[in-house]
Amino acid sequence: MKAFILAAGFGSRLHPITNSIPKPLIPILNLPAICYTLTLLKEAEIETVICNVHHHAEHIRRFFSDNNNFGIDMHISEETTILGTGGGLKRCETLLDDEPFVLINSDIIADFSLRSLIDAHASSGNAGTLMLFETTEAKTIGDVGINEEQIRDFRNMRKTGLRSDCIYAGAAILDPSIFHHLTMEFSSIVDTGFTGLIERESLGYFRHEGFWQDIGTPQSFWQANIKNRSNILGIAQRIGRQIGIEPHMLSSQAVIADNATVHESIIGRNCHIEDGATVKDSVILPGTTIPKDAKLDRVIAFPQGMLSLE
Repeated sequence: MKAFILAAGFGSRLHPITNSIPKPLIPILNLPAICYTLTLLKEAEIETVICNVHHHAEHIRRFFSDNNNFGIDMHISEETTILGTGGGLKRCETLLDDEPFVLINSDIIADFSLRSLIDAHASSGNAGTLMLFETTEAKTIGDVGINEEQIRDFRNMRKTGLRSDCIYAGAAILDPSIFHHLTMEFSSIVDTGFTGLIERESLGYFRHEGFWQDIGTPQSFWQANIKNRSNILGIAQRIGRQIGIEPHMLSSQAVIADNATVHESIIGRNCHIEDGATVKDSVILPGTTIPKDAKLDRVIAFPQGMLSLE
């Protein structure tokens, strides 16, 4: 089985952090977000991956090259004009038209099993099976309308009146027939492919009962690193077995002055925490200097500036 990683987006809600780094490479506990996705794929023994890129494409290319593609047969689909989740997938139809494949986001921070999703799809008879996750924030993020064993709506955009506490968790198994509903123009796969499968009554779902974390906003990014990091550290060895790197709080390549104070924070590589500085409940991204006597509390700091979560 092959997989398609969606990694071309601008990460607009994370601006200005994503002005200089693509969202898939933003570190969560000092591990680029896409590494969590790669872990899930490698656990499922998926060997061939197509990854679409656009925003800071060269950064993602270099990341894979520097890490020997993590032992994966990697194909990069660079979009000179961004095509969205629907158009980006359609562009790679000839690489994925021979059997069911995994569609997965590049910013999934979760402990689910893709193998369980694959098995559920194989026994369902559906053309598509989406991983769903129950959360009290479903209405804010975008809930999925469910009727019995089928998905019928997203955000009530089809006016079905079906609402739930479940969201699409960013992973799916799709048959090649999905391509009949896609267009090469800029489009969302929800509006084209998923809707097409709904009309065929062939879009099922599988519920994930474990941990899932959104990192689409500064607040959720901070929560993943600080408030909910125990969930991520709990799967650190599992990640390390697959990609050879584990999530961690303090980079060995960071320099922290002897009289600086760091409390419950994430410090990235090549960071400098200078004399007298206090860093509490904060995320300090790679290459950032915290000056002498600075006082940081609930902050995301990066080389070009910082965001306060107060």
